[in-house]
Amino acid sequence: MTGRLGTLTTLYVTQYLGVGFITVGLTAILRDGGTSLETLALLQIVGLVWPVKFLWAPILDRYGSRDRGHYRSWLLVLQTGLVLALAALLPFDRPADQLGPVVAVCLAYVLLSATQDIAVDAVAVRLLPAGARGTGNGIQVAASYLGNLLGGGACVVVYDRYGWRPAILLLAALTAVGLLVVWRFREPPRTDRVLSTAHAYRALLSVFAQPGCRWWTFGVVPLLYVGAGAAYALVSPALVDAGWSLQRIGVVTGVVTSVPAIAAGLLAGLGIGRYGRARVLVVAGASLVVSTLLLLPLLTGRAPLAGTVVALGLFLAAYTVANVVLYTVNMGYSRPDTGGTDFTVLSSFGLVCSFVAASAGLAAADRLGYPAVALGCVVLVGLAVVAGVVHQRRFPAGPGPAEVTRAGVSSSDLLTPAS
Repeated sequence: MTGRLGTLTTLYVTQYLGVGFITVGLTAILRDGGTSLETLALLQIVGLVWPVKFLWAPILDRYGSRDRGHYRSWLLVLQTGLVLALAALLPFDRPADQLGPVVAVCLAYVLLSATQDIAVDAVAVRLLPAGARGTGNGIQVAASYLGNLLGGGACVVVYDRYGWRPAILLLAALTAVGLLVVWRFREPPRTDRVLSTAHAYRALLSVFAQPGCRWWTFGVVPLLYVGAGAAYALVSPALVDAGWSLQRIGVVTGVVTSVPAIAAGLLAGLGIGRYGRARVLVVAGASLVVSTLLLLPLLTGRAPLAGTVVALGLFLAAYTVANVVLYTVNMGYSRPDTGGTDFTVLSSFGLVCSFVAASAGLAAADRLGYPAVALGCVVLVGLAVVAGVVHQRRFPAGPGPAEVTRAGVSSSDLLTPAS
């Protein structure tokens, strides 16, 4: 089990290295080169690839090599593509003056990274037993922060001291570690395969037929993501309004607060295994409520360094714990043979909620003010916790095979023995 978790950790970290660099590091580098905020906002659009990746997730469940491993064959191609996409950035040592080609390469990278995430999630669904899913998802969330920290923080430091090419080479070298791990990984043989592409796409909807899945996906998830996501969207503009420099904002939000988030992700995974998902969700929700209230001084224009860092650190840690719980339940609803599709479509809905929440939260703050929106977010998070606890009491371990069959989505509807 340790080897499996190590493989998943490496792959999750390396997929977020470039994403962190693009969304945080490259943004800072371009801004330093004189790129306008309006143009930088357009760069963030490449991130929209992630919420829609469920559109091609069934392809990965349907097709794959039997000799090299079903999902491993995808990972060999995708991980190589990630390294090559980063290497393609090497010639653009003045990215602010070559924005078009840089954005095109970044878009290709994000597309590869999103697809790689589908394959890694599918491997996790297949490899992790129910008792280890909390730990596995804790590692996944913590790895995303670590990847963002390295890509958006360490590589920017290298850029500042040594220039563009050393920073990109470091990024590519770190990503190549994931390729070495994939080469050594031996995926267990797949005894079943999806009957056809059409059957694979049926999983996009049939996943919701499982007991409690609609309640969880369309009730608990939106409440939590909208409440937490809208509150966090207020942070950056509020810090600017409070007079913080862009450099201080970047260091605090991108580096300092990532450390407790990484620790929280790992602890949350262990906590789920010991105390259960409902109790950990209560802790996450209570911490989100407390940390949002602690942010009220910032949201009213007062942002002392120590108090703001503590509030932001607690908020991100709580948000991370909540994510671990959400991902663990999503993995419970992911069927082994269509794990890539199931986990991706469930998680993508949460990402869509986050994007909508950020936009809606800022729009509401423009009319109502930061504090009013923050208090509304507290209410939504509280409702999410109540709904989540009730869900977990009714469906404490997720649907078993018999329940799934009664729901009309048995494996025989989707699978046929491999020849």
